[in-house]
Amino acid sequence: METVTSRDGTPIAYERHGDGPPIVLVSGALCDRTANAPLAALLARSFTVYNHDRRGRGASGDSSAPYAVRREVEDIAAVIAAAGGSAAVCGFSSGAALALAAAADGDAGVTHLVMYEPPYSSDEESRRRKAEYTARLTETLAAGRRGDAVELFVRLTGAPSEVVDQLRNSPMWPGCEALAHTLAYDNAVLGDGSPPFERLASVTVPTLVAAGGETWEWMRATARAVADAVPRGEYRELPGQDHDVRPEALAPVLEEFLAADPRG
Repeated sequence: METVTSRDGTPIAYERHGDGPPIVLVSGALCDRTANAPLAALLARSFTVYNHDRRGRGASGDSSAPYAVRREVEDIAAVIAAAGGSAAVCGFSSGAALALAAAADGDAGVTHLVMYEPPYSSDEESRRRKAEYTARLTETLAAGRRGDAVELFVRLTGAPSEVVDQLRNSPMWPGCEALAHTLAYDNAVLGDGSPPFERLASVTVPTLVAAGGETWEWMRATARAVADAVPRGEYRELPGQDHDVRPEALAPVLEEFLAADPRG
């Protein structure tokens, strides 16, 4: 375990694996670095992998209040600086939206961007549900009801009541509650939930947007639209995969993409 200090003084913890061109992994909601550990192990065959805890998670600190997306972009930039000043960045779900924000920042040092299933949606009903979720999440976290905040998020993903009940009674639940406050961070990263087309158009680095062939159709459609909006973007669909992509399915795709244009 190593630590780098972000611009606001927050310590950001990361694990470094392998030897080769650097790549930084960015986790999604209710995840710390352990979620990406299996993928990091596979990528370490070809890359130096920086698998970090986002602020407020795992071994990283959480110094600044109130939260600002800019702080997490600075966290990624600090990890990239520790990697030598430039690196590919790969984000998952809401972490993909954060990786995008880092890539759009010309000072962060991102050479390549990979987004796996960024959960944007531009239809009116989705924006309405996102706004309702934001209000309820803010209220729930302010009241200290961490479990209820996690349940709100799980239900937002479309999980039925029986899945929520199973999760509440599973060994995973205490870890989810421990990360409940960071749901507000992921929510802020996604804005109103619509694809940020102006930001996407500003990204100049090679970009891969991927989705699973077995995921929701709207998620695949969103990934294609996001890829089309990036000047150097491409879309890949991974057969047999869903939102919880298997590392062994994704690792070869990343290796191929980054090998095709190693300099960015």
